[in-house]
Amino acid sequence: MTDVFAAVPGAVVDEAGLQHLGSPLVEQRRLAAGEAVAPRADRVVIAVPGEDRLSWLDSLSSQALARLQPGVSTEMLILDPQGHVEHAASVIDDGETTWLIADAADGPGLYDWLRKMRFRLRVDPRIADEYAVIGGTSAALATAVAAAAPAGTPLVWRDPWPDVTPGGWAYAAVEPHPGADRDWAEAIVTREEEARIADAATRGDMRLAGLAAVDALRVAAWRPRWSADVDERALPHELDWLRTAVHLDKGCYRGQETIAKVHNLGHPPRRLVALQLDGSGSVLPVHGAAVRVGDDEVGVVTSAALHFEEGPIALAVVRRSTPLDAALTVDTDEGPVAAAQEVVVPPDAGATANVPRIPRLGRRQAAQ
Repeated sequence: MTDVFAAVPGAVVDEAGLQHLGSPLVEQRRLAAGEAVAPRADRVVIAVPGEDRLSWLDSLSSQALARLQPGVSTEMLILDPQGHVEHAASVIDDGETTWLIADAADGPGLYDWLRKMRFRLRVDPRIADEYAVIGGTSAALATAVAAAAPAGTPLVWRDPWPDVTPGGWAYAAVEPHPGADRDWAEAIVTREEEARIADAATRGDMRLAGLAAVDALRVAAWRPRWSADVDERALPHELDWLRTAVHLDKGCYRGQETIAKVHNLGHPPRRLVALQLDGSGSVLPVHGAAVRVGDDEVGVVTSAALHFEEGPIALAVVRRSTPLDAALTVDTDEGPVAAAQEVVVPPDAGATANVPRIPRLGRRQAAQ
């Protein structure tokens, strides 16, 4: 499909969508200030109509969705039996249909899995290609974008991050959280509305920001994303994703046992860290670049960006045992770059249950 934003002056477009319009740092400022909106060709929409849709999604996912009210924004994860993240989606319901917004790379897999899990329930998920996604602050979207409203409820998903939603749990102890001031929403719009936005931007009547700006603001807010920060071993705990995507008190779902065990009795084997990178050079690490303590590889970079205020930053997943005061370096094409570690998920995350320790029999007998 031809990107309708390719004709906007200065647009740099690739297979993922509009990357920037020549000034990514300026675009970040405008996006954060509510002075621009961002086309999200890297996101897809899945519509789930049917009378059983909410109870069905509730039974499949990590989130409590059975009583989700129209217009309320949340997010869900689909986990494998071992609790690893398989799929992720933003969720909003309009009273007749539940709308899922997923990363484009994840959308087909999520859709196929949902279709296989219908059984005889009254649900009929479909990829809604007739819709597109536009991102920005809530205020910017309200004034610049006409969100779709098939059942009367405007389809605007407001990111709950970094608030702790009902049933969630926060591991990051930083106050204020770096994402506290990030206002982010995504509107589901018709293709006709998407074309109108492109035309307005081409004429100079509307300001746009590219995906590079979107991702830089996300990384600065420590916000996990399926297409960047999730691998085949990822547990929600490792990414502080219990905040918004997991309800710890809801009923049974696939992977719930691992979620409960790690949170209540154990510790996630890896942990997310934010990295402040040495800004003396212009190179950023690529996805999957090694994070090292000396010569020992302790983790990998999942996301990296040049932020308009913080400079070069990154998110990385490292071994839980990585010392908090360790001098880290990150591999780049131009050699190792020093990285200062900011703790997102602390090493002692988890083990929240107050379980009394029972002495071993030999020790008890020795004490008598």
